[in-house]
Amino acid sequence: MTIDCKNEQYILDGKQFPCSTSITMEFIGGKYKTVILFHLRNGALRYNELRKFMPVVTERTLSLQLKQLEEDGLIKRTVYTSKPPLKVEYELTDFGKTLVPMLEVIAEWGRGVAAQKATVAKI
Repeated sequence: MTIDCKNEQYILDGKQFPCSTSITMEFIGGKYKTVILFHLRNGALRYNELRKFMPVVTERTLSLQLKQLEEDGLIKRTVYTSKPPLKVEYELTDFGKTLVPMLEVIAEWGRGVAAQKATVAKI
């Protein structure tokens, strides 16, 4: 089945989308969602581990992005309370794992652009 963005509109969760690309961006759009998903592609991480990968993101922004990704069914949040201290991990759901090939391509494209046009800043 080919999805053509020229002649169809899509309705998903009560929202109307003009193209299948806009559906994708509804899930992964924004500055940090794709970065979070990329870092979770190899397995579960704790909140502070994610913060280390993204030191420039504010705690509020990271928390909001994680909540949105969880609400969209792309990640799951697991709270371990069996012994103190409380431990929370985030990992991709099966639905979220369907994005991994695309995340790899996005990262590869970004590495190519960076190699041609960017300078490296140490943080």
